[in-house]
Amino acid sequence: MSTTIVTGIWDIKRDELSEGWSRTFQHYLNNLEKLLKVDDNMIIYIEEKYRNFVEERRKKENTMIIVRELGWFKDNNVIYNNIQKIRINPEWYNQSGWLVDSTQAKLEMYNPIVMSKMFLLNDAAILDPFNSENIVWVDGALTNTVHEGYFWKDNVISKFTKYLNKFSFVCFPYDGKVEIHGFKYDEMCKYSEGIVNKVARGGIFGGPKSLISRINEIYYGLLNETLAKGLMGTEESLFTIMTYKYPELIQYFEIEMNGLLGTFFENLKNETLVPKQEKAETIKQNTHNKLNTALYVLTYNSPSQFEKLCISFDEYDKNFLNKPKKYLLNNSIKKETDLEYARLCEKYGFEEIKKDNIGICGGRQFISEHAEENGFDYHFFFEDDMFFYLGPDEFCRNGFRRKIKDFYNTMMEIMWKENFDYLKWNFSEFFGDNTKQWAWHNVPAGVRSQLFPENPIKISSDNNAAPFLKFKNIKSYRQLPYASGDVYYCNWPQVVSREGNKKMFLDTKWAHPFEQTWMSYIYQETIKNNIKPGILLATPTEHDRFEHYSMEERREN
Repeated sequence: MSTTIVTGIWDIKRDELSEGWSRTFQHYLNNLEKLLKVDDNMIIYIEEKYRNFVEERRKKENTMIIVRELGWFKDNNVIYNNIQKIRINPEWYNQSGWLVDSTQAKLEMYNPIVMSKMFLLNDAAILDPFNSENIVWVDGALTNTVHEGYFWKDNVISKFTKYLNKFSFVCFPYDGKVEIHGFKYDEMCKYSEGIVNKVARGGIFGGPKSLISRINEIYYGLLNETLAKGLMGTEESLFTIMTYKYPELIQYFEIEMNGLLGTFFENLKNETLVPKQEKAETIKQNTHNKLNTALYVLTYNSPSQFEKLCISFDEYDKNFLNKPKKYLLNNSIKKETDLEYARLCEKYGFEEIKKDNIGICGGRQFISEHAEENGFDYHFFFEDDMFFYLGPDEFCRNGFRRKIKDFYNTMMEIMWKENFDYLKWNFSEFFGDNTKQWAWHNVPAGVRSQLFPENPIKISSDNNAAPFLKFKNIKSYRQLPYASGDVYYCNWPQVVSREGNKKMFLDTKWAHPFEQTWMSYIYQETIKNNIKPGILLATPTEHDRFEHYSMEERREN
């Protein structure tokens, strides 16, 4: 499962409120029971006295229970005290006629709890035992207004996964001009840096686990600041501000003006959701599934090379062994290596594909065709002499980091978020680096003069003769910088999307491909904006051929 549900309920004595606001706690337990039927992984916050209620209705293997008593919501004295100070202030609750008898005004613990949902989501992301890609909050009693069948019959949370390109809220149109949930409208517009005409819901929200810490940080700062100024609505007021102010991080799904979530879940069931973000048109949705990924290794006559590569996977980032489907394309002609390759494939979980030295580029072409035939949305490419770096150096010769924490997930998030056709991982390579445009050496003379008018003639193969590579954008994600622009292709470790694979290797094929041929072709398609490449400003892998073979054996295709 790639998405985990986080939920929780607490008895805040809502049954003591006046008619219209009153609900029994049994009502909440009944609706939580409906939600507990889902097969999805769940992290559930609950008071100790209700632990058995959950344990009797959930499997241990897909459930994590976190005991949080009501006292926990008072631990942050500043937030709790500011909420209570505002709650009993006539100036606040007399803003609108409905507010004085509301749960926010009458119940001590209502706002401390709902305003802590984001904190609970963040804690769940930290404690998550399921290695989830995404974490989504769902109100424990949401089945009061949303049919339970969406969750356990239609499996909507699993379907939600492909839409979680950014942190996500559900919003409905709103035309109030005085207050929103008690938060002064004019002040909300100031914080949102524009006119507020929609409101985010708090019943369901979430996104990539890698984003949650940043979102929580923003939310915490906003909550502290607004409460200190005497401004208070609910969590939804702050979610709304964040939706307006941080479109680079947050997207939303629009529902009808009545604010009911049924429309959202029906669209989710039918997989017809339309993600939007503030200050932009509808987002072009990346439909690729990061979990539908294959890892390919091309090897030749050296189980030792392959074994060292596997060891580097294991020590650098085990996700390369645990997450993708793994294939070894065995190009070996020495039959005496068969047993050792078979042993290593079994040990590290690779499926072996045997060929008879179809060459380096022949193997690369086969891999691209195999990835398409098997419907992979992404695939990694390695040769058996290109390992993750395990040495002592912190930086490569160009000053970029060699060791990146949580490399697999961070790299895949960049690939997904930018929707690259392919993403190279190494700035520094064996013979050169990505400061120079190596495609200049390989494009036809006529193309060279057209694309490189400042340097149109190739006089020698001097590496320094090539012009500088042109980058369009340089960004950073989770402290891993990367660039886009006129990046050149080469047979170094990379991740390729399904669409990129088609454009790079399948739509146009050569009977006898060379690396230089692909470099030339892919560069020309990049210049035409038909292919979108990226490169990490890092050097996590290295080339090390320690078992050599004669040059006569080397084949390109």
